[in-house]
Formats: sequence, structure tokens, C-alpha cells
Amino acid sequence: MEETSAVAEWIREVVGFYEERLCRYAYGITRDQELARDAVQETFLRLCEQDPRAIQDYLSAWLFFVCRSRAIDRLRKEKKMTVTADMPDLAAEADADPAYQVERGEEASRLQEAMKNLPPNQREALALKFQEGLSYREISMVMQTSMGNVGYLLHEGIRRLREITSG
Repeated sequence: MEETSAVAEWIREVVGFYEERLCRYAYGITRDQELARDAVQETFLRLCEQDPRAIQDYLSAWLFFVCRSRAIDRLRKEKKMTVTADMPDLAAEADADPAYQVERGEEASRLQEAMKNLPPNQREALALKFQEGLSYREISMVMQTSMGNVGYLLHEGIRRLREITSG
């Protein structure tokens, strides 16, 4: 009984820490709040079926991989496949002065517009790295690609963003 309550507490902690991040990630894939929430809910249901010891070492990658799969499945059911990722709101710094906030907001808008011009796999890799803070190894697990390819996607995505925003 003690082990069951320890697992339940672990699940509550995982949900508390990852729920918002997974919702944001799933929304970037589905572009639909309801589909994103459903994908995240299914992810946590799958988590409840897992042995915490079996996935503890790669929990982030496991959660984002399952969430990605669930979100894509949801999209297929809805027949609208657009994989995109939102960049974080760079102007949300509360202590910044108004001029700084305006400048950062304009930067964020330019960056979000530029992101739309990237291939979906580059957008996804950039979002996982810079929005969610995943390592190359974790991104490779989520996207089911090699770490070398992750490096390439990030490098090309950043290079292309610089090109788009500077010219």
C-alpha cells in the first residue's frame, strides 16, 4: 500500500511539473487547445501504466515522445496535419521598462513570423531545445532521429532564422 501511495505522489509531481509544458508542446503540433489537452491527458494515462523505475532516467524524453505520438494521432483523426511550434513570449518580463517590453515584443513577433518559414522538423527541434530545454539526446528520442540529425536541424534552423530576420 505504501508503494502505491509513493507512485501516486510521484505521478502527481510529474503532472504538476510537466502538464503546462506538454500542453504548450502539443498545442504547437495540433494548433487546437482541445486536441492538445486530450493528447496530454492520454500521455498521463500512459504514465500511470508505467513502472516509475523503468522510465525515471529518461522521463522528459518519454513524456514528450508519448505526447507527440498522441498529438499526431489526434491530428490524423481530425485530418488536419500542421506541425508548428510557438516561440515563448519574449516580452513577458514583468520588471522590464515599457520601451524594453515593446522592443522585445517586436523581436518576438519577428521571430514567430520567421519560424513559420522553417520546415516543420526544424521548428519542432527548436521548440524542444529552446522552449522545453531538452537535451540533444532527449530530442533525438522524441523525434526518433539521430543526435547528429538533431544538431543539424538546430543549426540549420538557427541559421535560417538569422537569415530571415536580418534581411
